[in-house]
Amino acid sequence: MSSKIDEIKLDLEDLNSLLENATRQKSKDLLSLEIRKLQSELIKFQNPEPQDVEMKPVKPVSSGPKCYDVKLNNYAWDQSDAFVKLYVTLNKVHTLPKEAVYCNFLDRSIDLRVIGLENKNYLLPINNLCENIDTEKSYIKVKTDMIIVFMAKKAKRFWSCITSVEKLLKDAKANSLKTEATDDKDPNAGIMSIMKQMYQDGDDEMKRTIAKAWTESQGKKEKGLMDDIPGF
Repeated sequence: MSSKIDEIKLDLEDLNSLLENATRQKSKDLLSLEIRKLQSELIKFQNPEPQDVEMKPVKPVSSGPKCYDVKLNNYAWDQSDAFVKLYVTLNKVHTLPKEAVYCNFLDRSIDLRVIGLENKNYLLPINNLCENIDTEKSYIKVKTDMIIVFMAKKAKRFWSCITSVEKLLKDAKANSLKTEATDDKDPNAGIMSIMKQMYQDGDDEMKRTIAKAWTESQGKKEKGLMDDIPGF
């Protein structure tokens, strides 16, 4: 049974990758439909007991208005000894069929997908997690206007951030403050060096995160300079 579940997860991973790169709407529709079928099959294998609630039938995306993808960026989070929990607010998400909301869990990444909500497909991929997660124990819950992603900790350690990129930046900033307190060197030099190396060695997701952090940092710096000028 476990091998069958693993095979389905691998198929889902491949199909999701194809969906991200698809450019034709008909291809997206067919891939989305196949993903839903596999997700339903996965649920049956993971929950062999009879279900009290009947699953709503899923209509092919192509039978209604065309959907387009929307990438989610905002979420809240907290943690316990066993789980790191992400809270994703999404109006009316609870009205969807169960199989239309799912999350693929890998050791250091997640890929949350909401299919066909008011003609939109919502995506939340997070790569380079701060620590490894237990994919077998991780799951999601759909509440009223909210999705909660439960990422089971592989090791019961405290997470200072969600991603390893955020952790490296946080550590680099802390080290630069120590340097500033002990000598006269530029406290930003250490951060700049680490960010540059991470950008050169990182994947696309890491590069996007670093670019965003740099843009926000520059914006705050410019705002600080403007605040020092009379009349601003």
